[in-house]
Amino acid sequence: MGHPPRIPVLLRLDQSVIYFVTFCVEGRVLDNDDAFAAFRGAIARLDWHIIAAVVMPDHVHLLAGPRDRDAAVGSLSAAIKRAIRKRLNAAWQWQPGCFDRLLRLEESAEEKMGIHTGKSGARRLSFALV
Repeated sequence: MGHPPRIPVLLRLDQSVIYFVTFCVEGRVLDNDDAFAAFRGAIARLDWHIIAAVVMPDHVHLLAGPRDRDAAVGSLSAAIKRAIRKRLNAAWQWQPGCFDRLLRLEESAEEKMGIHTGKSGARRLSFALV
């Protein structure tokens, strides 16, 4: 099945582009220190600013801002997924694609990540909002 074309970012040029991104894996394979270390290593090499992240046992949430306003979110999730699987030498597969939402206001970024802070098994990274 094909994907619809990406809608261009129509935010004002002085407004930060921040996406809330979620991607999933079948099973609870991310609930360990090795997976969290692999995630940290994966985001360290990106051309994106990772504002906050929550790694759950079977999915990842993150707030991320591209250095290039027109960067593809799919490339972000693909790079992270690929790096984690490679570092862990994983036999499991990520679910295809990702869910993403372009945030309209910076304060909604804190709201989005706040809903995930109390869940069991969560491992969090937080950085200052840009």
